[in-house]
Amino acid sequence: MNLRFSISALAAAIVLLIAKDCALAQPKAQVIDQVAAVAGSKILLMSEIEAQYRQLLSQGAPDEPGLKCRVADQLLLNKLLLNQAILDSIEVNDGQIDGELDRRINYMISQLGTQARLEEYYEKSIAEIRDEFRPLIKDQLLTQNMQSKITGNVNISPADVREFYNSIPKDSLPFINAELEYAQIVLNVPVGEEEKKKLKDRLDGYRKRVLAGDDFATLAILYSQDGSAKNGGELDFVGRGEFVPEFESAAFRLRPGEISEVVETKFGFHIIQMIERRGEQINVRHILLKPSYGQTEINATLAKADSIYSRIMDKSITFQEAAQKFSSDTESRYNGGNVINPRTGIARFESDEVDPNVFFQLEKMNVGDISKPIQALSIEGNTAFRILYLKSRTAPHTANLNDDYQRLQQAAQTERENMALEKWVGQKKKVTYIQVAEEYKSCPSMTRWIEESLKTKNN
Repeated sequence: MNLRFSISALAAAIVLLIAKDCALAQPKAQVIDQVAAVAGSKILLMSEIEAQYRQLLSQGAPDEPGLKCRVADQLLLNKLLLNQAILDSIEVNDGQIDGELDRRINYMISQLGTQARLEEYYEKSIAEIRDEFRPLIKDQLLTQNMQSKITGNVNISPADVREFYNSIPKDSLPFINAELEYAQIVLNVPVGEEEKKKLKDRLDGYRKRVLAGDDFATLAILYSQDGSAKNGGELDFVGRGEFVPEFESAAFRLRPGEISEVVETKFGFHIIQMIERRGEQINVRHILLKPSYGQTEINATLAKADSIYSRIMDKSITFQEAAQKFSSDTESRYNGGNVINPRTGIARFESDEVDPNVFFQLEKMNVGDISKPIQALSIEGNTAFRILYLKSRTAPHTANLNDDYQRLQQAAQTERENMALEKWVGQKKKVTYIQVAEEYKSCPSMTRWIEESLKTKNN
């Protein structure tokens, strides 16, 4: 494998992961009761290959020759990993399974819109869906843990990255679009005490009206400043970990029909009403009031931001130190202010991946420049001041070590892990019963399972 893996096969691997996430979103399919392959005690069915293949196509994967063969190869590898995980007594606990079930079910609900639609789609209750997919999730976690056991000690050095890069034919190096790397210090404008009291008093008033007989949903429609207002403030069923901590803590303590006291979060001030609870899933409605920011607080925050900027420029504090000490942005604060691209996991952004307001400012800066404080909205939509540091900007180019080290490092790490996994497969297939149906023996990607396997030796 080389960098071509990081651009094409790595993208395919991501699609496979997405497909695995979305595999739960497949309705009851017609079962093709034929065995495609066997690895030890684990059987791979034709129906499993067909389901994954169709899922990939639905995700936009091109229907290239051999795609179904590659799907079969990946799924047979998963069966071998699962078989070995059981032999090695690898375990996953109920908490891990429940957490992954919650994540996937919440994802499906977000795709379909509501829990009711999910239940209608499956013609089953959430509890029945969980019971049906629990064994599948357990097997997937066992498979992942087994693979981590094999590749967990794989590490690469800068010399390895350089060797990896030099091994790629020059005409195979990928073309990289223009990218930039930046860091930030965000200072949220605090809510004044007078404004806090005003919002809390208003919400207390709404709470008393509901307790006196007014309809919570109607008040949410009239007064809530959240997007859920049009639905009467209803948020539909979600599990733990979906809300910010303060909101979640208050919501999960409520009984059906009960209304919380005023709750302050980074989004504003809320009152919450419990509609229904089903195990660790709750459906609540809320009224959100967002604060206005007084000129006194805005001026004080700007003065603080100006002071921080001056200290950075006179080198009495570094940008990284200032970010850790002063920034309100928890995502970048403890990373020296460096902003990470959530799509790729590295600190590089293409222009259309950057918040337009931030990009507009960065576009006017030179590499190494630090901006004076600019007023902007925080990620929660609140008034804030932001100091930006443009760390790098690259023009469209062919991948190279200087500009694309992180990407090359990831690709080299992936290649080394694949090599370790391939070596392990080579060892295990000699001592594990492997059988492949005639339909898949002609697949180039499946030949590794036929050559030197225990099945071949026995024959």
